[in-house]
Amino acid sequence: MAMKGNKYGIHRVIEPQGVLTQAAYKIDNDMTKLYSNEIMCDVISLNIDSASFTQISEACGGDEKKIGEMILGIVAERGKQQNPVTGSGGMFIGKVCYIGEDLKDRDLKVGDKIASLVSLSMTPLRIDKIKAIHKDIDRVDIEGKAILFESGIYAKLPEDMSEPLALAALDVAGAPAQARKLPKEGDSVLILGANGKSGVLCGYEAMKKVGPNGNVVGVVRNPKQVDALMDLGVYHKVIVASATEPVAVLDNALAANDGKEYDLSICCVNIENCEMSAILPVRDDGLVYFFSMATGFTKAALGAEGAGLSRAAGRFAQVCDWPDAGPAGGAAARGHAGDDGGGRAGGRGGHQGARREGKPAGGQNGAGDTQGGRFRWLTR
Repeated sequence: MAMKGNKYGIHRVIEPQGVLTQAAYKIDNDMTKLYSNEIMCDVISLNIDSASFTQISEACGGDEKKIGEMILGIVAERGKQQNPVTGSGGMFIGKVCYIGEDLKDRDLKVGDKIASLVSLSMTPLRIDKIKAIHKDIDRVDIEGKAILFESGIYAKLPEDMSEPLALAALDVAGAPAQARKLPKEGDSVLILGANGKSGVLCGYEAMKKVGPNGNVVGVVRNPKQVDALMDLGVYHKVIVASATEPVAVLDNALAANDGKEYDLSICCVNIENCEMSAILPVRDDGLVYFFSMATGFTKAALGAEGAGLSRAAGRFAQVCDWPDAGPAGGAAARGHAGDDGGGRAGGRGGHQGARREGKPAGGQNGAGDTQGGRFRWLTR
């Protein structure tokens, strides 16, 4: 008879003890151990988090063999695919090969093809063989197994959609959901990383939401991408600038919006040091939405603080979303910590943000205030 494990997978933590699997350095990926409240899958593909795959690829000079060796090394050492630099993981698709007795009442059967909606950074994973590496889509085809805990969430893959398309859509589902939710009709929206999966989908949703009187502007680094994006019809305008150069982004972005600051910016860039490029072009009391594991929240918070102090007006709003912790959360709750309800396509982990209220230093704005009452933590 199979043992029963902890619903959050704590029984799989090796070191350090007392933490959950995402925070653990090493977890148990022994697939011969069967627990009555786990689901085991034969993994088909790993969709590595974009920030993580970019970092690995750059560290390996783009060499596919070295990329594969690095991924194998991470999983062998840690029992999961958690990039030691970015801290992020990704998601997998696979076929269910075992359902614990305690989970037999779920609408799931052996042989079903599913996509995990919890991060690989907390998922027990064993890789037996790397079959192919698709650098253009951050995907790695493997032979191996993975575990979903009782608390883990997943989505059955639709039969009328190809695996790569379904995986791509689920992987970034939270970003376009927020691009549909956050802007209003007539708003101006700036999207950094406009040529990626999340950027294109965000542009599509934002264009529908802002309507004919709005302005959706995409930012790309490569001028060769401009025509293709304009042909797709997902942006009103596309500008060329590196998201790591905030002054250049600011100048070009304002020029594309009749000199006016934006109501909303969405950062989908998968490299570091893009925080201020997303913050500077936004008006006071506007919103900045970060959809990248490469985002440094300290940089974003302090950068917003500095930008706010340099302005005459006193309010600057910022929303930060950590996709590997779960992108599809709901609207920001004000002034208190709450549950996240988030996730890739409706499920993964928590989202946090900060709102610059422009209130006097030392003011009490509710639970989670920092910076003398200037920032309020929000939960998404």
